[in-house]
Amino acid sequence: MSKFLKWTNMWLWGGFLYYVCELLYRQHSHPLMFAVGGLCFVTLGCINRVLPWEMSFAVQCAVGGFAITAIEFISGLIFNVWLGLDIWDYSHLPLNVMGQVCVYFLFVWFVMAGVGIWLDDNLRWQLYGETKPHYYFIGTEG
Repeated sequence: MSKFLKWTNMWLWGGFLYYVCELLYRQHSHPLMFAVGGLCFVTLGCINRVLPWEMSFAVQCAVGGFAITAIEFISGLIFNVWLGLDIWDYSHLPLNVMGQVCVYFLFVWFVMAGVGIWLDDNLRWQLYGETKPHYYFIGTEG
């Protein structure tokens, strides 16, 4: 299977799962969140393709959580501020940045990044025969 089709498939998985999670949490979503969720999932999938597998899982979660927060901030600036779609607004939460991101959701994304990294790695292993996932929880191998 071509790399393009693999990445597209993973984007579709991520978009679908993010959309469903948002429906369960907020009871509504916006179609653009499918695209943002897919982008976040593909980004999480890059962690073990760019950074070494030996990096502790907690560090991978932190990298993923910050990546999702960055994607959320940029998406919020485009969709909520620039286009005025008002898809979400965190301005009522403490420690927010322009109402687009906040510390509370940074912690949520840290946890969700762990789930996403594990799911991406296992889907790639099961569907495409890529490297079997292995993680280090305390520190690095060695």
